[in-house]
Amino acid sequence: MKKLTILTLLVAMGGTLSAQYSETGQSKNYISTGMPIIMISPDAISSGMGDVGVASTPDAYSAHWNNAKFAFIDGSAGAYTTYTPWLRKLNVGDMNLFYLAGYYRINPRSTAALSLTYFTLGDIDNTDVEGNKIQTLHPNEFAVDATYALKLNDNLSLGATGRYMRSDLTNGQTISDGSGNTPTHPANSLAADIGLYFQQTIDKSQDYALGLFISNLGAKLSYSDDDNDKEFLPSNLRIGGRYTNKIDDYNKISLMLDLNKLLVPTPPLRNDTAAWPAYNNMGVIEGVFNSFSDAPGGLTEELQEIQVSAGAEYWYAELFAVRAGYFHEHANKGGRQYATVGVGIRYNYFRGDFSYLIPTTTVSTNSLANTIRVSIGLDMKPTTPNRPVE
Repeated sequence: MKKLTILTLLVAMGGTLSAQYSETGQSKNYISTGMPIIMISPDAISSGMGDVGVASTPDAYSAHWNNAKFAFIDGSAGAYTTYTPWLRKLNVGDMNLFYLAGYYRINPRSTAALSLTYFTLGDIDNTDVEGNKIQTLHPNEFAVDATYALKLNDNLSLGATGRYMRSDLTNGQTISDGSGNTPTHPANSLAADIGLYFQQTIDKSQDYALGLFISNLGAKLSYSDDDNDKEFLPSNLRIGGRYTNKIDDYNKISLMLDLNKLLVPTPPLRNDTAAWPAYNNMGVIEGVFNSFSDAPGGLTEELQEIQVSAGAEYWYAELFAVRAGYFHEHANKGGRQYATVGVGIRYNYFRGDFSYLIPTTTVSTNSLANTIRVSIGLDMKPTTPNRPVE
């Protein structure tokens, strides 16, 4: 039976596709995963800086970027939420991404956190072959995770996250995929993340940080009972760094760089029929190791799979922030290339942030144009300074 990909499911429902749901082609060999939405930036802070975050200043969104950062967060407790209208360039008015996160400092060494990601594809009319409406579907996806972060010493921390994911794209409908009718069901999976975060003071006005984060290691998603119809989770490796310079008592600037690579095997070329059975049956761990050396185009194509994010953040008096950044993905691997800008305010316990995405290419991924994110949050500061680890 023909492989029942997420692309097939959404096309069958008449849904709108983004570049992340593209089909493998000869020259544009995109990597396909299930639930790619959990890789989308969930906040207006990092998304205003080109989607950097593995070594950025710790905040309540650290579960997405690097869970180990929670151990160095300034607050004693906090809660944040973000709303993202999705694909507005395509005039899709009811696709939205919601994110809710909270953290609590247990003691000077450790912090716990919870977060929820919810993505709705809006209302999609299911029709027969003559175009007559049968019913209205409400496809959606969500992920819930719990995190624990621990300081190993004054400079280094370790984070671990467990995640439950559910993807319901068809509401149990039977899909006609060209080779027959296939009953479908929601896909469920469990996954884990692990992160390392290191920060070091250079002098009284300068510091730097390094981060490493491996996320979404878990079982494949299956939307039908066919063993070949399984999608890899977007297992991912992110590494990067941050440099911060406190210019004076009022002005501070940070520069950041992230490198990002999916730990998912590269699909064979479409006409390489002999390679597809092995790809479809590949295990998760095998896929992680193969992801560094299996691209049909060799080393050149492997390097194309590395996404680069660069960003900068300026704070005035710790009250007002201005952000900018750039994200680059090779044209053969999705072609998302865009600049971002953002602003933020912080007053007492309250924090508000806004970001805006500006595509820099003319390819179909311009559907991301005008994407905005709005985040608000509350941080409770500790009553005593965060003491060094003894």
